[in-house]
Amino acid sequence: MTAELRQVQAIDETMEKASHALTTMDYFEAERLCSRALDRAWGMKDYERMARICMPLQEARRQLRQLAADTRRVFTLSSQLPRTGPLESGCYLLEPPLLGIDGHTLRSLGQGKRTPILVLTREPLTRKGTWPIVAVGTGPTTPISIRVYVEPLAGPPTSEWFLEVLEKLGDQALANVKPGPAVFRLEDYLHALDALPEHEKLMQALEAACRLAVVEPNPIKFRRTGFHDDEDDGSF
Repeated sequence: MTAELRQVQAIDETMEKASHALTTMDYFEAERLCSRALDRAWGMKDYERMARICMPLQEARRQLRQLAADTRRVFTLSSQLPRTGPLESGCYLLEPPLLGIDGHTLRSLGQGKRTPILVLTREPLTRKGTWPIVAVGTGPTTPISIRVYVEPLAGPPTSEWFLEVLEKLGDQALANVKPGPAVFRLEDYLHALDALPEHEKLMQALEAACRLAVVEPNPIKFRRTGFHDDEDDGSF
């Protein structure tokens, strides 16, 4: 058996385990296995397998998102992350001086502790009186940031507000992806999903781009990796 065939077999075996985890409602394990399989398929440029992985991964993340929102608990953090000890499930709003990368770190802590959480990070109030909400990703090849501007809340945040803002961030991420060959777009979707793993439209866009990449000819032109939003919109 060649090395490539062994890699393909490993991906398929991982997805069999992920399917079993979904069936038994072990959503953290399903998410972990699907993410591993997606990374391996991406490394092989096996776009067909990537497309098949997207929907099980979306389902696992959907269930975890709902578990976090259904708690209806909202926590605000403005100092240090709860790196040690138990972590409560629910929604976490990070405020200055915490940064977008802290939100990414907290989400990883939730995964490691098998605790369903949703995380948003807000930056300082702009001159226009809006809250910048930022999501930061670190991979697969370069860091990215996604940013939207929302009206400050008059009261404490709710889980419904969290879901609305997450949708806005995901919609902005989709808008940031420029037209081009499917292999370029799917890479941008992978970066965006590292910052916003909960956004279903991003996952669906990734699946569609993977299926197109299977049949499209490989592009010849140079590709810059990753994308950032434009932080300087005159608001600061």
